[in-house]
Amino acid sequence: MQAISHRQRWTSLPSPTVREAASMYGTAVAIFLVILVAALQGSAPAESPFPYHIPLDPEGTLELSWNVSYAQEAVHFQLLVRKLKAGILFGMSDRGELENADLVVLWTDGDSAYFGDAWSDEKGQIHLDSQQDYQLLRAQKTPEGLYLLFKRPFDTCDPKDYFIEDGTVHLVYGILEQPFPSLEAINTSGLQTGLQRVQLLKPDISVPALPKDLSTMEVHAPDIMIPSQETTYWCYITELPAGFSRHHIVMYEPIVTMGNEALVHHMEIFQCVADFESFPHFSGPCDSKMKPDRLNYCRHVLAAWALGAKAFYYPEEAGLAFGGTGSSRYLRLEVHYHNPLKIAGRRDSSGIRLYYTASLRRYDAGIMELGLVYTPVMAIPPGEHAFMLTGYCTDKCTQLALPPSGIHIFASQLHTHLTGRKVVTVLARDGCEREVVNRDNHYSPHFQEIRMLKKVVSVHPGDVLITSCTYNTEDRKMATVGGFGILEEMCVNYVHYYPQTQLELCKSAVDPGFLQKYFHLVNRFNSEDVCTCPQTSVPQQFASVPWNSFNRDVLKALYGFAPVSMHCNKSSAIRFQGEWDLQPLPKITSTLEEPTPQCPPSRVQSPSGPTMVSIGGGKG
Repeated sequence: MQAISHRQRWTSLPSPTVREAASMYGTAVAIFLVILVAALQGSAPAESPFPYHIPLDPEGTLELSWNVSYAQEAVHFQLLVRKLKAGILFGMSDRGELENADLVVLWTDGDSAYFGDAWSDEKGQIHLDSQQDYQLLRAQKTPEGLYLLFKRPFDTCDPKDYFIEDGTVHLVYGILEQPFPSLEAINTSGLQTGLQRVQLLKPDISVPALPKDLSTMEVHAPDIMIPSQETTYWCYITELPAGFSRHHIVMYEPIVTMGNEALVHHMEIFQCVADFESFPHFSGPCDSKMKPDRLNYCRHVLAAWALGAKAFYYPEEAGLAFGGTGSSRYLRLEVHYHNPLKIAGRRDSSGIRLYYTASLRRYDAGIMELGLVYTPVMAIPPGEHAFMLTGYCTDKCTQLALPPSGIHIFASQLHTHLTGRKVVTVLARDGCEREVVNRDNHYSPHFQEIRMLKKVVSVHPGDVLITSCTYNTEDRKMATVGGFGILEEMCVNYVHYYPQTQLELCKSAVDPGFLQKYFHLVNRFNSEDVCTCPQTSVPQQFASVPWNSFNRDVLKALYGFAPVSMHCNKSSAIRFQGEWDLQPLPKITSTLEEPTPQCPPSRVQSPSGPTMVSIGGGKG
């Protein structure tokens, strides 16, 4: 970075030749990267000090790379701005809104350029932060565009700043197209803006060794034309080769068609059930009326990738089995295209590359469903800001179904439908919550991926797994019930573990009889609005509830104390032997605290003013 002491016009910044710029930038960045790699104390993979990359905008003019230093508790960012106009703002917010956002801004007043830590108020007005926690390391103009290298601590102890934690982070950006006399003259409502979701704090996990007899298989879209609409889920059915024997998947990685990096949002491969000998071939939108109903039986997740994720590795001692006797040959690829600019004429062959081996590892990996049963007895009233539902995998089920040595969870995929805002799974033992399996306080149903855990979680017989989901239904007029429909809700954690057991589903729902008692109670305090006759469905009953504060609070209380119906199921969908209805809720006497910033009573204040910068090609 090069401070300037004299007034210098943005448009008259020195413009070096391509060769000079490339040489100077290469030298400067090489020096900086050596320093950065040392500073990260080994946290960066050897191949790159910035291993994670995402396009921020649909046109690919903004590209973000980053690395995480757990030793420094800081994130190092590299932002490439192609076709720079008059500046850029970048930052984070709770749900991706530009109001009440934590920002860093590069702007010009027409004479000088500035870089500063800022925030936006509830009206989108930008204000300079009194505590400057984004540290600019270099601003450099190159033939490719403008590079901004800066870092930011996870926790700044600044009430105006975003607390960077595990889980989804909503990144926001805005493009400044003209100079502003001051930072306070900028309002986000007048800018070209957008958001991108990502997991910033990637786990610092070493890459396991891969077998020598590794083979690959690509499951990808067949050169489709991406629809010119904002959101498309594309389904494609393919099949394994005839006679494909049992193998272990040990790794997978994304294949994204060049030029479509900003449009391919996430992808999943599902295996179909073995109950059917064949499945019809199909390639088209997943919500198409032409999609065969049988494709709904292709729900077993083999692989999942989302924007910003790198390759997924299984532990050295385990692999995910596919192929062979008792396994369906048919696979369903689902690709989510996010095309907010409604770009037309773009073809795509994106998908996922599976790495597999015939040398079976010691353990089969398994996938287990935790959370709530897909049933309408679990519902969220309308107009709720944060309504929580909880599902249990009880001690009775784990005692019966898990091996004496237990199982080891190494990855997790959280899942709700459109109103989900937070999801957490906690392990409890002997009545005490012991550790978090996975938590996402900024969960988005539009960003779902299988995430490797920072620490393997061991679950023993008699342990309890508690999955809670928080929902926002402020924009809904009717109750939202549980179910398979996109306008219904789910609360699920697909945990990936080893060794595989017969237990495939460990979930709960409130006892239906106790729910009917709730409806009778509602009628006693209201005007008999809810029909409790046998022919009336639960969704119809919820639709009739007058949602006053009493009825809301009683429903919340019911879910907090009423017995549950447990689904302690084998892969055949048959429950383990035992009594599973009217089961008491697990007794939890000690709970874990939510992660909060740990701020000292006083700390040294960082500079309170913006940094004046020169964006030229000269030496920094």
